Amino acid sequence: MTDRHLLGLDIGTSSTKAVIIDAEGRVIGSGSAPHRLLTPRPGWTEQAPEEWWSASCAAIRGAIARCEIDAKQVAAVGLSGQMHGAVLLDAGREIIRPALLWNDQRTGEHLASIEAAAGGEFELIRRTGNAANTGFQAPKLLWVARNEPELFARIRRVLLPKDYIRFMLTSNHATDVGDASGTLLFDLTTRKWMTDVIQRLGLEPEWFGDVLESGSIAGEVTSAAADATGLRVGTPVVAGSGDNQCGAIGAGVVSPGHGLVILGTSGVVFAPSSHPRPHTDGPTPGLTHAMCAADGSARALGTSCVTGVSLSAAGALHWFRDVAAPGMPFDELLDRAWRVPAGAQGVRCVPQLAGERCPVRDANARGSFHGLSLSHTRDHLTRAVVEGVAFGLVRTIEVIRGLGVSIDRLRAVGGGARSRQWLSIIASLAGLPIDRLTAEEGGAFGAALLAGVGVREWPDVREACAATIAVADTVEAPAPEEGLSEGYRDFVRLIAR
Repeated sequence: MTDRHLLGLDIGTSSTKAVIIDAEGRVIGSGSAPHRLLTPRPGWTEQAPEEWWSASCAAIRGAIARCEIDAKQVAAVGLSGQMHGAVLLDAGREIIRPALLWNDQRTGEHLASIEAAAGGEFELIRRTGNAANTGFQAPKLLWVARNEPELFARIRRVLLPKDYIRFMLTSNHATDVGDASGTLLFDLTTRKWMTDVIQRLGLEPEWFGDVLESGSIAGEVTSAAADATGLRVGTPVVAGSGDNQCGAIGAGVVSPGHGLVILGTSGVVFAPSSHPRPHTDGPTPGLTHAMCAADGSARALGTSCVTGVSLSAAGALHWFRDVAAPGMPFDELLDRAWRVPAGAQGVRCVPQLAGERCPVRDANARGSFHGLSLSHTRDHLTRAVVEGVAFGLVRTIEVIRGLGVSIDRLRAVGGGARSRQWLSIIASLAGLPIDRLTAEEGGAFGAALLAGVGVREWPDVREACAATIAVADTVEAPAPEEGLSEGYRDFVRLIAR
């Protein structure tokens, strides 16, 4: 890739980030811009798509300025973004209302309608790979139909967040197989919209646009978009995918056998799979999310991924620090916790502070401490929080492996991955080594690699990752200490109640 650069854009919940990379995968320029989170009522979360577009323009211009290249040297643009949201446009292409986001909780009363339209809970999970959860796109549309009928009547297009940015860049209405997998309206096996379910729900199939493989070119930058962003007219825009799929590419987790642990505000375990593996067994089906992987190469059509999501991971530690040690640096908080013996001398924490998806599925789940005594200190509780988060991720790994998905090695990203001790707990209990990367750029980097696949700089994401991503160090998998093993057994028993 001589004198040709790739731009990746990630539309997050708090900000939009753009990165420009060169042939070796070096980030030579980046830019970001924030956007507001709207919370008109408790449990409601919305954003103005216009702010995503303004932030995208600012981030792109900032990235180009910082690397001092000519816009003509940007060979392609790739897109990543927060999943599940609902952007509603009318016949005049105008935004009808603020977008309902992935973490919006107002839609619970509509989940049963979606299950019924699909033929029941089991059939919904079998076809879409997912149980009916409040965060997905389909129940948001039913909420608007029930509560804002005059706005619902105006809908002519429904887009996911990153796809609204593509619409603004290219005027094309499309999505990719990975992001479509997070709507509850997409069949994983056929890789097409479930027209029958869409119509039974009172929705229109034509609202949802074309579905492309993630490495496909989905349009070109228009003259209006070029004026707004500084990009060249005609620059190819590649389909891209959701933030978890692009984040996995950005970490080089693209082949069966590898897994990704994201230790951010929430905790995620992501594993590639050769074919869809919905979680249909056990007393609580739907613990994991089965989706299409963001690959896009012709030989990889049909590749999938499985994701288990814990809604409180490093966020649980952040909450505990704010409550028990306001202002204390996290490094100091953790240094003190590591002086406590493994197992926190009997203190157990179930850190389900915002409901849970995996390793249990319960929107009303709440956190707790167990085994407290007068001899325990704040440091014991800190250690218990960290161990509880690790226990939940290890249990999620076991759930995914139980689906027949191979995980032989992990990579870790996110703020919590800076702690070797935290990763060592996960590695020892899972029996898996965990790699950390030399650089971590997340979804925007993965989107840039997909852009390269789209314009044939690399034949597929595996070669793109091999050419650009390097491991910094590895946390090996020592035998777990007895205190950890006992704590993990207690954790599994507690969440089974």
